[in-house]
Amino acid sequence: MTYRRAAIPVLAGGLLLTALLWWAGASENALHLQGATDALGGRAVADLQQWLSPWSYDPPDSVRFGTGALGDIADPASADPERYLSLYETGMQIRFATVFAVFVPGALLLVRRLPPVNRRMPATFLAVWAWGLVAGTVAVTVSTPWLIASHGRGSYRLLPQLAASGGRQATVVAALLAAAVTVLVARITAKGAGPLPLHAVPARSARLAATAGTAVIAFSLLVLSYESVAASIQTISVSDGLLSEPGDLLRQWLLLGGWSGPAGGPVGHWFLYRLADLLLLAVVWWSLRLLPVLLTRATVPATAAGAVCATVVGLLANQVLQGAVTGADAGMRWGWQQLAGNLGHGVPAALPWGLLAGLTTALILRLTGGRAEPHATPAPLPAPAALPDRPLG
Repeated sequence: MTYRRAAIPVLAGGLLLTALLWWAGASENALHLQGATDALGGRAVADLQQWLSPWSYDPPDSVRFGTGALGDIADPASADPERYLSLYETGMQIRFATVFAVFVPGALLLVRRLPPVNRRMPATFLAVWAWGLVAGTVAVTVSTPWLIASHGRGSYRLLPQLAASGGRQATVVAALLAAAVTVLVARITAKGAGPLPLHAVPARSARLAATAGTAVIAFSLLVLSYESVAASIQTISVSDGLLSEPGDLLRQWLLLGGWSGPAGGPVGHWFLYRLADLLLLAVVWWSLRLLPVLLTRATVPATAAGAVCATVVGLLANQVLQGAVTGADAGMRWGWQQLAGNLGHGVPAALPWGLLAGLTTALILRLTGGRAEPHATPAPLPAPAALPDRPLG
């Protein structure tokens, strides 16, 4: 699929994703009305405000009224609140621009190398959806320093504040709708693009490459995410200054989960939660196993982007299963509320580990000679030769 055919659906999806996130942020102000509390309930309104506020252009009171980090006396925000309001608006402009700027090239690569034809449509949809979550995560991370500075406390615990940035719940829903539109438009533009067959990859090479890539993900999920190791990462300390407390940020970008040994509860319950971790690894392995077959050309960038998306999809499956277990224990209503709050957790760590897993998969495929080849189609039988005319007798 050419870049020209892939650009139209990707641009449509990128604009829709940006518009949906902007609309979600604009809706946050309506939740402050009494009617919203009466209709939805206090807890639901509080959760929605927390999920939508990272995308809201409406600045918080600490920026609007100059009640920043130091209070009413010698408050830096109260000295010139208009400049801090401008800084907040600049941060939000960077956030929405980054969403579009990150989504478009990644989705363009995915749609071009993974066009929604020949039974690829579910895979394309999941990949574009996952990439939308990645775009939202990167946008929030890149723009958060401006928003921190707009509160008048840019030099106070910068890294922990950077790690506390949210907005992933709204991104899950917005990216889902944007992916659906992108894939449907790509399905239309792919017509007439010529045959895009599936590829044949040696089974041994594909399994070996998928296992190596999954081992990279398992290192974060099972080794680094263990309670004692995660605590050691949390307590990492460096010299004073802006980078003095990296523990929270390192955990966010290095750990795909968190677990400990069974203690104080039934072992069967502990195994249910570990089953969710195994589901994540199974989704990643199966995705990496099929990726060289589904890609029109298994390039290193396409394999790396596909591995990131596979990791994000595995995380979502993990969180849905954990939410179902929690809902069965604590009541379905609380379980699904907790599931909605946890959706998208771990996406920052999926970006570096997914890239590393994709590079590992591509390297193993090259070393083992597992390059994809189109399925051979049998050549048409030659037409029977015409018999020469001979006179009878």
